[in-house]
Amino acid sequence: MRDSVRSFLADRRTETAITILILLNAITLGFETSETVMARYGALLTAFDKIILAVFVIELLARAYVHRLRFFHDPWRVFDFIVVGIALIPATGALSVLRALRILRILRLVSIVPSLRRVVGGLVAALPGMGSIVVLLVLVFYVFAVIATKLFGSDPNPDFQEWFGSIGASAYTLFQVMTLESWSMGIVRPVMAVYPWAWTFFLPFILCTTFTVLNLFIGIIVSAMQAEHEATADEAREKIHKDQELIAEEIARLSQEVRALRSELAEKRS
Repeated sequence: MRDSVRSFLADRRTETAITILILLNAITLGFETSETVMARYGALLTAFDKIILAVFVIELLARAYVHRLRFFHDPWRVFDFIVVGIALIPATGALSVLRALRILRILRLVSIVPSLRRVVGGLVAALPGMGSIVVLLVLVFYVFAVIATKLFGSDPNPDFQEWFGSIGASAYTLFQVMTLESWSMGIVRPVMAVYPWAWTFFLPFILCTTFTVLNLFIGIIVSAMQAEHEATADEAREKIHKDQELIAEEIARLSQEVRALRSELAEKRS
């Protein structure tokens, strides 16, 4: 029985059906944000949502039946369990905010589609390196925020007080500058109108953050993705090698049987 359930869950058609249900569920949850649609088809959408949720629960129970306690050894199965479990919590009263979290079910696509799993695996592998970059970025921001507050925060101009009146305000303003969102006409040029030398502060900051530190993020992520791709390729090559060994063993076994049959035929003829 367990083997039959395992085969059913591993079947490509089952995975395709679950993927389609996830996409349909995401669409229906999007329709629920429309008051017009809910006024006409609210009962139908709610019933359809409950049916899909029931299918997801049955699928997870089947996987728990197949894997037993090993069900929680796979992080992707735990992820599916949490996503579906959130939808089972009664979304009433103080927990009504959980209704909005039902859309998280679409994230189950990540656990089903292998290419998405590799992407997430690469991002997770990049987290330690990204943590070091975040620490470096925080240090750079703190240094420049203190300097900006001392240089421009004492100016009585209300805009300057809003932008650089405190370390927090300076850090937020520098974050806007780092993202290059209206940094020139919105912030730097008004500051340069009062402090013509201010470009000597902002340009090094942009070079240190936007063009250096942020590119380190990209480099780490690309490196992690490449490592994940190579690991997947190594697994595929190892599987092919094992299959080739099994085929070679099978061919050797068949050759021995053929030789044995020939020997029997030769003995009978003699």
